[in-house]
Amino acid sequence: METVAVENPYGLMAALQQGGIIAQSVFGILVFMSFFSWFIIFTKYFEQRKVLTEAKELEKKFWSAPDLKTGASKLDKNSPFRQIVDDGLRASDHHEGRLTDKIDQHEWVTMALNRSNAGVASKLQSGLAFLASVGSTSPFIGLFGTVVGIYRALINIGLAGQASIDKVAGPVGEALIMTALGLAVAVPAVLGYNWLIRRNKDVAEKLSNFVSDVHGALVSGSRVATPAVGMVGKPVAPVAR
Repeated sequence: METVAVENPYGLMAALQQGGIIAQSVFGILVFMSFFSWFIIFTKYFEQRKVLTEAKELEKKFWSAPDLKTGASKLDKNSPFRQIVDDGLRASDHHEGRLTDKIDQHEWVTMALNRSNAGVASKLQSGLAFLASVGSTSPFIGLFGTVVGIYRALINIGLAGQASIDKVAGPVGEALIMTALGLAVAVPAVLGYNWLIRRNKDVAEKLSNFVSDVHGALVSGSRVATPAVGMVGKPVAPVAR
């Protein structure tokens, strides 16, 4: 015998049709939040991976150069490491040209490098607040759809005068679907947020170490020793004259 496919009367599409504009609006908001959550997770991951890869190549690309300007030219144009070096070089040139008698070079270069590092860190943090907001609010948005579904079930019971399964199954199914959708959006957002924050700490450590090395090269002409790799201070010409 031929089997006839029967459409599920309690599925997602049926719940959206029965729930009307409220269920459809809740569903649309959750889809929007989920899409941008995954977009941020993937884009921030690739951004972090790029920075960590560049950090591994600094020894070969940057510190092997005869001076900081030459080393900076070997880095990618949009690299945060190059931005830090360029800001440090500009600060050093500015100090020598105008501020020699007003502020110590060490303090001036330190402020410029810290400001540059803070700008890079702020860029790496962008988008993470949205993930945190999605993780904390999407369950409540789903809960709103749940409340509306339960309310519709109670209305059907009141109109029918009895709690028959055919009167409440649709609204209750809609309520459970909205709850599940809220959780399905929240869980990846929370996990992605915590994962990216942990990776950002590694990136921030790499940038902080690089700032210290660039500061030492600009002020004293020597890179700070790195005990982790057993290197001694390496003379570096801060600026090509």
